[in-house]
This record gives sequence, C-alpha cells and structure tokens, in this order.
Amino acid sequence: MRNVIVTGGSRGLGLGMAKRLAADGYQVIAIARTEGDALTAATREAEARGAGTIRFKPFDLMDTSGLHDLVNDLRAEFGPIYGLVNNAGIGTGGLLAMMHDAEIERLVRLNTLSVLLVTKYVLRAMLSAGGGRIVNVSSIVSVTGYKGLSVYGATKASLVGFTRALAREVGPLGITVNAVAPGFVATDMTESLTEEQRASVVRRSALRRLAGVEDVAHAVAFLLGDEAKNITGTTLTVDAGSTA
Repeated sequence: MRNVIVTGGSRGLGLGMAKRLAADGYQVIAIARTEGDALTAATREAEARGAGTIRFKPFDLMDTSGLHDLVNDLRAEFGPIYGLVNNAGIGTGGLLAMMHDAEIERLVRLNTLSVLLVTKYVLRAMLSAGGGRIVNVSSIVSVTGYKGLSVYGATKASLVGFTRALAREVGPLGITVNAVAPGFVATDMTESLTEEQRASVVRRSALRRLAGVEDVAHAVAFLLGDEAKNITGTTLTVDAGSTA
C-alpha cells in the first residue's frame, strides 16, 4: 500500500483529500495539530471500507525546526513515502499596510517555509525509493488579485514557482511535482464570505457555481495516480471557471 502524506488533513480540503485517497487504496498519513471528530470518523469509515487507511500524526507545522525529525519518524513508522500533498495553510486576510509583522511572518512560515522544508526532507525519502509524487495546494489568488489577500496571494504564488522549478530538478529522478489551484470552496477558510460575496463569486464563474471539496480531492488523486505519470510542473485549476 502506497503511503501518502497529507498536511492539514484533519478538516476542510485536507480531510476531503484524505478520504478520497483512502478510498483509492492509499495509506494516508494525515498531519495536523489535532485530530478532530471529523478525521476520527473518516478513519473509521476507511477501516470499514477496507480499501486504504487513514493514520493521524499530530504535529504543528509552524515548528519548522522539528520537520526533519517528523519525516524521519514517519519513514520509520510507515515505510517508504510515495506521495506528499502540501495542503496545510492559513488564509488570514488584511490590508498589507495594516497587518502586523508577526501575522505576515506567520503566513509565510506556514504557507511557504514549512512547505519547502517538508518537501526537502520527503524528497530525500523519495530519492531512496526511486520516485514519488508531490502535489502543492496553491490557490487562484496566486494569479488573480483580491483586495486584502496580498500576503496570502504571495505565499500561494510562491508555490507555483516552486512547483515549476522543482519539477525540473527532480524529474530525471522519477519524481513529479504539480500544483492544484482551488477557487473559492466551501470550507472553514471561506466561512467569512457573506452570502452576497458568495453570490458574486458564483456569478463570475463560467459554470455559475462553486467548486466543491470533492472536486479538488479528485484533482489531487489524479495527479498522484498512474494516469498522471507524464504530467509535471503544471498547475491544475479547480474553480468552476472563475478565472476562465
């Protein structure tokens, strides 16, 4: 059974990905600070289904100094790592001129720095295994400007550049690197949107609807699967046509 790490796997997009990947037969290692009832239920459902499994590993990805040991522990406990889904992130908004320096640093540390470091250490495991798949979760905010999301947009844009460059670095070694850019999806990170704002997003989309968590999870599953073996360095947008 192939091991796939999903960061931020206890809720929202990460939980949706964990459930889909477990249904596809992977052993999902969900990393988050706390497990939560939803992940516990998903773990039991996966066990009952009998395809793949979900395993929870508590860790605060803000603790970048501990990432090396985290990956070593995962390898020791679960074996070779086939896939990494860098999903964990925070979407704190605010006008740049008014944001506290500490909040900017917090966004960059979790959304960008921790991604780079987790990937660095997982790559070493993939190299010893002879290949692997990496999927970075970006956002349409990386290419479309939204007022109050300049710092968040910067962190998500960094993942697109990271994806393209890293794909060149590790492609000859049998590792693919891709990104998924979701639009506005109904998760905890979009709860702050008013009904009027949601309606506005729907009106702007080509399909006149919002993408769902399951749509993003399907995209990630595809990029991890054998059908995507010749896809690397690309960003797959899942936004119901908002950026079309």
